[in-house]
Parts: sequence; structure tokens; C-alpha cells
Amino acid sequence: MPRRLYVPFISSFPIPSSAEFSTKGLRLSTLSLAVCSVCIAPAWAQQAAPAPAAPPGATAGDAAHAEAATLPAVTVTARKSAESAKDLPFTVQSIGGEEIEARRLGALEDVLRATPGVDVNSGGGMNDANVRIRGVGSLFQVSADDSSVIINLDGVPLSMRHAKLGTLDVERVEVLKGPQGTLLGRNSEAGAINVISRKPTRELEGHVRGEIGQQGQRLIEGAVGGPLTERLSGRLALRHSGEHNVVQNLQTGAPVAKPNDLAWRGSLLWDMQPGTSALFTTERSQSKEYAGLVVPIPYTWPPVQDITPDMFDGNRKTLARHSVEINHDLPFARLTSVTGYVTADTLGRGAYDRIVSNLLLGMPVEIIRADRIAERTLAQDLRLASLPAAPVFWVVGYNYHRGKRQTHSDIPLRQMNSRLDFSATSHALYGEVTYPMAERLKLTAGLRHTWEDKDYRAAFTAAGTPSSDARQLRDRYFTGRLGASYAVTPHSNVYLIWARGHKSGGFSDIATQVADGKPYLPGAVDSVEAGWKSESADRRWHLNVAAFTNRVKDDHLLAYNLSNFSSQAVNVNTRSDGLELQGRWRATPRLTLSGGMSYIHGRIASLAVTNTPAGDAKPGNRLPDIPKWSATASMDWRQPLPAFAGMQSPQLAARLSWRYVGKRAADPQNSFDLGAYHKVDMRVGVTSGSTEFYVWGDNLLNKRHDLYGYYLSPKLNVGMPARGRSLGIGLAHYF
Repeated sequence: MPRRLYVPFISSFPIPSSAEFSTKGLRLSTLSLAVCSVCIAPAWAQQAAPAPAAPPGATAGDAAHAEAATLPAVTVTARKSAESAKDLPFTVQSIGGEEIEARRLGALEDVLRATPGVDVNSGGGMNDANVRIRGVGSLFQVSADDSSVIINLDGVPLSMRHAKLGTLDVERVEVLKGPQGTLLGRNSEAGAINVISRKPTRELEGHVRGEIGQQGQRLIEGAVGGPLTERLSGRLALRHSGEHNVVQNLQTGAPVAKPNDLAWRGSLLWDMQPGTSALFTTERSQSKEYAGLVVPIPYTWPPVQDITPDMFDGNRKTLARHSVEINHDLPFARLTSVTGYVTADTLGRGAYDRIVSNLLLGMPVEIIRADRIAERTLAQDLRLASLPAAPVFWVVGYNYHRGKRQTHSDIPLRQMNSRLDFSATSHALYGEVTYPMAERLKLTAGLRHTWEDKDYRAAFTAAGTPSSDARQLRDRYFTGRLGASYAVTPHSNVYLIWARGHKSGGFSDIATQVADGKPYLPGAVDSVEAGWKSESADRRWHLNVAAFTNRVKDDHLLAYNLSNFSSQAVNVNTRSDGLELQGRWRATPRLTLSGGMSYIHGRIASLAVTNTPAGDAKPGNRLPDIPKWSATASMDWRQPLPAFAGMQSPQLAARLSWRYVGKRAADPQNSFDLGAYHKVDMRVGVTSGSTEFYVWGDNLLNKRHDLYGYYLSPKLNVGMPARGRSLGIGLAHYF
């Protein structure tokens, strides 16, 4: 009988969760390293005296030293208006641009991997990222629209398939956990990612930076911004980066691919009058030679593929975004319009090499699939919101979204090709308010109603025989949240919030026959979160704790038949419960400790009949890709140095980061596991004035953990090991 596998053909379509090797779980001693600095911070800091005020006649240097003893205030725009993260009744983690640069998180998916409670399944290709937050998300994505987490790039929505977006000139990344359907709408049932780029300022400033390292790793970037006229300011940023793939071609001994990226962004800020401004932004990024690869487990080192040289040289993706944001302050509110137009064009080839195909089918052949994908999206958001720092927060708005996507696929071995056309249009009305019921008690309520229409048209050819298909979907739904927060002290809040999220139904974008066009059902989640947010009066530390539970109905799972390249969407219920902790402590003006921990108990809650030899996905099975434990910890140390080598007032800047990811299931059937791993990175630099020279090291423990893994047959599992230890140097100058 044909064998259905929860594995796509590689290329640009989605890839399921990784394989897992069994471990004994997270050791308590290891976990304590991740969170000890966070847990002891409140007790220690409460005993510490507040930072003294600068005495009369103090110098600017004295004031800077006093300021260095405190943590900066965390302001986010999670609700489309500037607010303190501590005051929001749900979890928001903000990762600043300085930290992103120091940790060398060159792509958005790198930032997400470094965030506890967020799990990324990315097969190495240009369009295959599946992101889950707190265990909520597709078990195996059915299409590019099948996403539980949405990216908002300066207010313009992007599919999570663009998670390889580079962190070029980013001010911060906000990770919003829990359903965000009220304000951010479609496909945000698990959460949302806000990417905020640096804006033009009225001061001339910028930077240049370059890095070079082992295995072809390289980076050069720069940004400059400042005033152009009395009312116009501009900013321009540019980055080029690249590396060598860890897999070598057995025929040549060279890397099978050398992925590289080139990106730029230009922005123009027009201050038309006090309280009125317009921001124009255009950007473009091009990625080349990315490919989803698999090699048999256990790995050889270096891992190899037997494949035609230069197979992936033509792979490329071009992403462009053009947007206009207009703000106008009224006496009682701020009127905002954000218009965005996004284009994405992808040409990609994926292949099982001769080694894998021989082990799987007994034939040493290359099984190739080529895809061409064109996307066009127009988004408009118009809203009226309370002014920043108003005693009552409120926002009402209208959202419009129109997207078109066209996919051409060709599988030469089976003489199959297809052309799929998708279009989706949605309209939504939304509103949210946080109202102070008493001196310390605030209530939050939000509601959104969405009208969404989708159309699908397909033309197939198999062995010279044509066929066609056409279908439509109509979806009308409400999302929202209701919560309360209470200020226990002026610096500590407790909160409880319920939220309903929704994920649209749709059509598979890897269909190869009419039967594959059966639409998948929409999914929904009910989520409850309770938490505590606190910071010290002297701003030396902050600590956030949250407990959550999620109940998901009709999430999505794609069954893929490798023998005839057909696919089938299966709906399944899931649940996840967990606990998160995140904190930061400025122990001294020179030493900052930070860390986070996530515990997630995620499992399948309904029987998913697959009719495959691999078996059904049974209730109680662990969710794929979701580790029970994950944690991060980092130490940032700055130390003045004596003058040397002609440098005046040099300073040492050192950062050590650690990440732990526990074992996780490979697939819904729990066929096998990916093992737990630790990853340690460091960066040590010397600054003099506005210039810094530094050395960096990634994966210092040289642990080649699995990035992902897939079950192909009872005798064959495949996956991809992470890059081993790599070292490099960098030089940066700021002006």
C-alpha cells in the first residue's frame, strides 16, 4: 500500500518537526545555572540601597555612571501604542537591537530560537519556517497561510514563512505571547512578532560593522541617518552576509551550497507640523543558495550528499516591502494610518540525494522538485487610539488585507507539474480598552470581527494528462480577550487574562492532484494566562512569571505521500500547559545578568487517523518540536582598561550566552526523539571611543545537535546537524 509520511519533499514547502534522541531530561543543577541569577536578584536587590542622586556639581560622567547602575525602562508597542511592558496584562519579551548585534542573531528566526517558549522548525530552505509559541501552532503546516504566529514589520504583516528575514538595523524585536487576535488579527492565535526598525532622527548618526569567521562566515553592514532639511530626515541601511553550508558534496568535496543575503532599507520621515508626521519606507532583501537538506542519521562528519554539483546555485528569494505610516495627533487621540505593499518571489530546487533515495527506495537517483512562487500583499490599517500615557488606554480601528500567491511546481521524475493560484481578502473591525476601575485595579477588554474570503484555482499535469480544480472558502469569526490587572505595589502587578485566537482554513500549496485541493478547517484556541510582573524601585532588576494553559481545536497536520507526491490535511485537537520565568539584574554598573526559563507540557488531545504504517497520532502523544524544558542565561561584563596601543580610555566588553533545549518529539506519532542540547556562545571586545574590535565564538562546546529530523521508513531517519564550533573577529565603528 502507498506509504504516507509526515515529511514533505524538502524544497520550499513546509517540513515537520525534528527527530529527537531520548535523554534523561533536564538536570536540576543545569537548570539552576540558567535561572539562579534571575531568582536571587529580587532578594539581593531589595537589600541594596537605591542608587544615590548625583551631588551638586557632578559631572556628566558621574551622571552616566549612576545611570549605568539601573536597567533601562522597557517600552513596547504591543498594542500599537507606546506602553510600559510591565503594565501590559500579557507576556511581551523585548529584545533590543544592541543585544541582537552582540549575540550575532543575524535573522529573525535566530532571535526566536533564543527565546524560551518559542520553537522554530526550519528546514534550511527559504520558505519553510513553522513557529510555535507555548506549544500552539500547526503540527505540520499545510500552506504558507497556515501560520499561528504573524510577523509585523513596522506594522506591515508578513507570513511567518519569511522568518529568515535579516535583522538589519533593528531597534528591537517584541515577542507577544498568547493569542493576539484583537489587534493583530489573522493567524496570530499563538502570538505575534513585532519587528521595529530604527527610524530617521534629527541627529546625524550611524555605524559600520564587519565580521569574518570560519566556514565562510562573513558580514558587512552600515547605516547612516540624520536631517535632510528643516522637516525631512532620512536613514539608509545596507547589509551583506554569507556562510558555507556544513554539508559537503561527495563528488567535489566542496560545500553543497554557500547561502548569502543582500539587503537594504531606506526611510524618510517628514515632520509636516507639530503632532503630524509621515514615514515612508522601502526595503529589499535577496537570499541565494538556501536549500532544505537532509542526511541519514547517524551522521558522518562532515555530513555529505551525493548530488549534482551546483544543484542549489540558482535558488533565490527576493522580498520587498513598501510602506507609508501617517500619524496625526488630535486633542484627545492619535489617528494612525499604515499602508503596506509586500512582494516575494522565490525560485527554489530541493532534492533527495542518491544516498537517501537508495536507502529509501533502493534506487540511487536524485528526486528533484522545483518551485516558483510569487506573492503580492496589500495591507491597510486605520486606527484611532488614546494618546501615550493617557489614564485610559483605548484603540478602535479597521483593517484590510488582500493577498495573492501563485505557485508553479515541477517533479521531473514523475512527469508532474502544477500551477496553483490563491487569493485571500479580509476586512476587520476591532477595538480594545483598559479602564482603571479603582486606584490599583484595571480591566481590559478587546473584540475583533473578521470577514475573510479565499479562492483557489489549480491546473495539474501528470504523465501528460491535464486536470483542473477551483474552490472557495468563506469565514466569519470573532476574536478577543478579557482580563484584569492589580497593582500590588507601585512596582509590581499581577494579572489574569483569557483570550480567543483564530487561524483561518485554506488550501494546500503543495497539491499535485485534484484530491489534494480539499480545504482544511480553521482552527481556534482558548488561552488563559496568569502572571506577575515586578521591578525594583531603583530599577536594578525586573522579574516576570507567567502560567498558562491553551486548548486548541482543529489544528492542522499535513500527511504527505512520498510514493505519488499527494497530500492530505488532517485536523487534530491539542493542549498545552506551562510556566515561564524571565528576568534581568544589573548586579553592578559593570555586570548585568539575565535569563529565562520555559516549561511546556504539550500533547495531542484527539485521535488523528492517518491510515499510515507509521500509525495514528494518538491522544496523549507529545506535540512535535516542543521541548518540555528550555532556558537561556547570559552575562554581560564591562570593565575599564588602562591605556594601551595608543587607545585612550579603552573598555573591555564581554558577553557569555548559554541556551538549553530539552528533548522533543519528531512527529505526532512520537516515532523518535531529538536529544537535548546546550549551546554556549561568547563575544569579547575592546572599545576605544566609538570603535570596537571584538572576537566571537559560536557553539563553544562544539555540540553538533540536531536542527531537525524526519522519519522516512522503519530503517531510515534523516536530519541535519548544527554547525560545530566556529570562531571569528569583527570591527565596528559608531558615529
